[in-house]
Amino acid sequence: MTTLQLRGLCWTVMDTPHVPETADEPAAVAATTGLELSGQLAGLLGQIADGDRDAFAEFYRLTARRVFGMARRIVVDPELSEDATQEVFLQVWQSAAGFNAAAGSPLAWLMTIAHRRAVDKVRSAQASTDREARFGASSQEIEHDSVSDEVGGRLEAEAVVRCLKTLTETQQESVRLAYYGGLSYREVAERLNSALPTIKSRIRDGLIRLKTCLEVS
Repeated sequence: MTTLQLRGLCWTVMDTPHVPETADEPAAVAATTGLELSGQLAGLLGQIADGDRDAFAEFYRLTARRVFGMARRIVVDPELSEDATQEVFLQVWQSAAGFNAAAGSPLAWLMTIAHRRAVDKVRSAQASTDREARFGASSQEIEHDSVSDEVGGRLEAEAVVRCLKTLTETQQESVRLAYYGGLSYREVAERLNSALPTIKSRIRDGLIRLKTCLEVS
C-alpha cells in the first residue's frame, strides 16, 4: 500500500480527535481497565499487522484522544497537532508488526511514537520559521555605512553573541532590530520611538564597538 493510500485510509477512519465522546459510544469503553485495554490493543495491533482496516479503525477509536492530547500539549497549535496525530497512526499502520509486547504495553509504545512525532513537528515548524526569518532579513534593503559593511557579514558568528554584551542596552536593542530583525534605520527609529539621527548614531557607535571587539581589520 502506498503512502497516499495510507493517508486515504487514515482520513476514512479518523474522526476529529478532539471532539467530545458521543453518548452512543459504548459505555464499556470508559469502564475498560488498563489491563483489559492493553490486551485489546495488543490484539488489534496483531490484526493491523495483517492489514485489517477494521482493526485499525477500532484501534484509532480507542486511542486517538490520548494521542491528540499529547500532541496538543507539545505542539499547542490545533491543526499541527491533528497533523501529528495523523502521522502517528500512519506509523501504527506501517509498524504494527514491529510491536514487541515484551518491551512494554501497546499504549506505552503508541505514546512513545506520539511524543517523538510531536517533538519532530515542533522542530520542523521552528526550522521553517527560522528559514523564513533568515530569508526576510536577507531580502530587506537595509541602510549601511562603512562600519556596518565591515561588521554585517559577521553578525551570525558566535563571537557576536559575546561582543553584543559589551554594548549598552539601547545599542544592543537598536543593532538587534537592524541586523537580526532586518529593519532599516528609519524603521528602527519608529519602533523605538526615537529620532532617526539618534538611532543612526546609536547603531554606528554600537557597530564600532562590535568592530573593536571582533577585531575586524
